This record gives sequence, C-alpha cells and structure tokens, in this order.
Amino acid sequence: MPFFAYKARNTRGELVEGTLESADSGSVADLLINTGVTPVDIRATADPHAKTDDNWWKKLTEVKVTAIDVQLFSRQIYTLLKAGVPIMRGLAGLQESAVNKTFAGVIQDLRESLDAGRELSAAMQRHPTVFSAFYLSMIRVGEMTGRLEEVFLRLFDHLEFEREMGERVRTALRYPSFVVIAMAVAIGVINLFVIPAFAKVYAGFHAELPLVTQILINTSNFMVNYWGLMLAILIGCVIAFKYYIGTEAGRYRWDKTKLRIPIAGKIILKGTLARFARSFALASKSGVPIIQSLNVVAQTVDNAYIASRIEQMRDGIERGESILRTAATASVFTPVVLQMIAVGEETGDLDNLMEEIAQMYEREVDYELKTLSSQIEPILIIGLGVLVLILALGVFLPIWDLGKVALHK
Repeated sequence: MPFFAYKARNTRGELVEGTLESADSGSVADLLINTGVTPVDIRATADPHAKTDDNWWKKLTEVKVTAIDVQLFSRQIYTLLKAGVPIMRGLAGLQESAVNKTFAGVIQDLRESLDAGRELSAAMQRHPTVFSAFYLSMIRVGEMTGRLEEVFLRLFDHLEFEREMGERVRTALRYPSFVVIAMAVAIGVINLFVIPAFAKVYAGFHAELPLVTQILINTSNFMVNYWGLMLAILIGCVIAFKYYIGTEAGRYRWDKTKLRIPIAGKIILKGTLARFARSFALASKSGVPIIQSLNVVAQTVDNAYIASRIEQMRDGIERGESILRTAATASVFTPVVLQMIAVGEETGDLDNLMEEIAQMYEREVDYELKTLSSQIEPILIIGLGVLVLILALGVFLPIWDLGKVALHK
C-alpha cells in the first residue's frame, strides 16, 4: 500500500505530523479523524523506511538499539498496560522519554503502524534487528490470548536472564582472553625482533647450532619475510569461516562442534538448555499449545544443533509420542532433567517443572563460570611454561655450548 505524509491538528490545536500507510488519502483522513485529530494536509510520499543511497551515512552513524533498550521497553509497557493506560498513549509517552533516539524512532513507527490498523506484532516485525523472532512470537501469543501485559512482563524476565548470562560469560572469559592475547603478542614480538637479533650474534660464532635454536631461527625468518602473507591468510581464514558458519550446514556443524570443546562445551550446552527450559516455560504459561511452543522455543536457543533436536521433539509429539520419550530421544538432557519432565508430564505441571529445570541449569552454569578461570589457569600456565622453556633452550643453549668450549680450551 502507498504511504501518505499528513499534517493535522489535535484537540489542543497543536500541529501533528507523521506518515501512514493506507489505500488512499480518504482512508488516511478517516483514520486521523477516528483518533481525534483533524487532518490539514495529506500528500502521497515514499516509504520512509525504504533504504536509499541518501541515508547511508545516517544508517552508519546512528546509535544502535541495544538489548537493554528492549528490556526496559518491555517492563515499561507492562506497567502502563497494567495501569490501564491505552497502548497508543503509552507508546507516545515512551517515545518522548526514550534516551536512545534510534529506539524512539522505532516506537514512533510502531505508533504509526498501529494507526494504520496493523497489529502490534506486525508493527514490530518491521524491525527484525530490534525485536527477535521469539519476542514477536510471544507478542502474537499475547494478542491471541488477551494476556499481552503478562507476556511483556515475562519477556522482561527472559531478557534479564539472557543479559545476565551474557555478562557472566564475558566476565569469566576476560582473564583467559587477556592471557591468550598477551601470549600471542609476546610470540610475535619475540619472533620479529628478539630472535633476529640473537641470530646475528650466533652467525658470528660460525658454529653448528642446536636443533631447537635452528627451528626458532627458521620460524623467525619465515615470520619476518612473510608476515604480510601470514596476515592475509589469517584474514582470509576468518572471512571464510564467517561465510561458512553463515550457511545452514556450516552453522549446524559449528554449533555441534562447540558443544564438544573441552571445558567451554559443557557450559555452552547447559546455558543453551537453560534458555530452552525458561523459554518453554514462558510459552507454556502464556497459553501456547505445546507444538507451537516448541516451534517458538527452537528460535531462541541460538544453537542450530539443539534447535534441530527440539524440532525432532516436536515431530515426535505430533506423531503422538510422549514428551518424555521425545526428550530422551533428543539425547541432550541429563537423567535428572528427564525425570523432572516425566513428573511434569504425569502431573500436568510441566511449565513449573521446566522453570525448575531452567533454574537448575542456571545454577550449574553460574558455578561453571565462577570456576572457569581456575579450570583454564593450569592450561594457560602449562602453555606459558612450555613457551618459555622452548625460548630459553633455543636462545641460551648456543651460549652454553660456546661457554663449555671456551672452558675446555
């Protein structure tokens, strides 16, 4: 449908401007009158959200909408709806008070879309980078069941869990990442500057060098002569890897491989299953049928391999199998979790027990993250020790051998 830019006067005589999508200008006028404003001017215009070459700089420099913006929006709109504030008035207030101007623009588009007769979920769907597929699915559920305010509250809790989990992971990986980066920089500096200086000294000895020293010098010479090629290969590998995991098959294989990484794999698995359990409980408590719940939840786990297992559960349930049997066939749940699923299915209290499962996994992930540094530290110390030993042997063995020769003379 075409877009129309309008100017109108509200009940206080203030000028109101905006853009609406409608069949014709008459429909726009009717819409404006129904919302309590008097149209002054209505003209056809281009899609204000269409991507053009003129706004590429604006797109590049605009402030991004963060997860915390969406989280706070969910909590605020819940509070407004619970207090009985109409959603259009609530969105207007949130737009005026929004600190993030980009998100204020998103809220304005939501208002205009609702004015044009769209549902809230359809309006949010116009902004896929802001509202996730799971978020949209839950909003649709809220619209169908008439429990939109409750869904917003649960989405706030869900986003809070996601944010806390991400912060815990980043905090736990900060120290190991710093050590690994420091080691990589040290290796580069030693190979590019330190070893070449020692090589010049050894060359003046005209003596046969130990094997370790020869390997270090040859490695250093290769890095000095071909560092540009090595950098280009590294960048090429990173680009090729990103392209590969961008494909459906590549994403599936990489997500499956991540779960097998020592130490980190079990944390990723438990965190993913915690997200699955919490999302499933949220969808179930919101009144979503189990088949649709599994469809929605598969979009939230952020792991193609686990998502395929959830879809496998859904297919099994559609064939008439029990939830316990399909969960056992998925081969990703622990026996304790399977027991809780069995009890929940038998008592009809599966959503509450799934919340218990989510909390159990969250506690395990929290413990694993707290002990992550202590688990990785021995590996880093051993790696650093081996590196220092190789460098020490390579650098000082020739000096030691020459010292022994001088003593014998």
